[in-house]
Amino acid sequence: MSPLYVYGFVRPGHPVPALTQGVGNPPARVRVVGDGTLAAAVSKAPPDLLARRRDLAAHREVLLALAADGPVLPMRFGVVAPDRATLRERLAESPETHLRTLGRLDGRLEMNCKVFPVEAALAGLLRADATLRALRDQARRRPGYETSVRLGEAATDALRRHATTAAAGAVRALAAYAEAVAPGPEVPGCVGNTSFLVPRAAVADFRTEAARHTAALADRAELRVTGPLPCFSFVTPGAAPAVPAAAAMGQA
Repeated sequence: MSPLYVYGFVRPGHPVPALTQGVGNPPARVRVVGDGTLAAAVSKAPPDLLARRRDLAAHREVLLALAADGPVLPMRFGVVAPDRATLRERLAESPETHLRTLGRLDGRLEMNCKVFPVEAALAGLLRADATLRALRDQARRRPGYETSVRLGEAATDALRRHATTAAAGAVRALAAYAEAVAPGPEVPGCVGNTSFLVPRAAVADFRTEAARHTAALADRAELRVTGPLPCFSFVTPGAAPAVPAAAAMGQA
């Protein structure tokens, strides 16, 4: 039998929205297979599967389209079952655990907030930080590689600390709209990467709160808020465990 590209696990009978297109060129038709307690959203696996931008986007969009009609336990890009029999065996492994996860994700989406330093804050830091100011003056008096490196490192550290402190309140405020939070992986230049499990009904309010803090912190930290996203951060094996939002923010 043909290999099957697996988008995620769903409940049997989960509808596939019209015009949903999967990975591959031409895009494969997405369907739900499985007649037991658990099913999977799949399509025919392309023979030359690579992490192309178009296919990565298709994978994400299929998961979001499916999530509009019920919970989805998403797979990372590139999961392929060699045949339907193998997929059926996989679906039969710990179905109760997967069904509990689907229940927890029902009616919820993932939002993400990344925090970056902004160079515009450096002038204020120089006025407030005597050590940083002394390094700058030394670099001016005795310019050279070592003094430039020391000043650059000190400035970078100060900007990172400043952005982290400035954005802490925003992250706590956003967590109030979430049922759980999970720290994300390190991102170059990023001082904070947090994912939020947000009820669908609260997504609009989450975005409004995020926009308010983004504007208020523009001269101290850059907030990059994305979503809704598939709930990868709250189901992926090996990821940092999700915890209740209040506990994660020190409010439990």
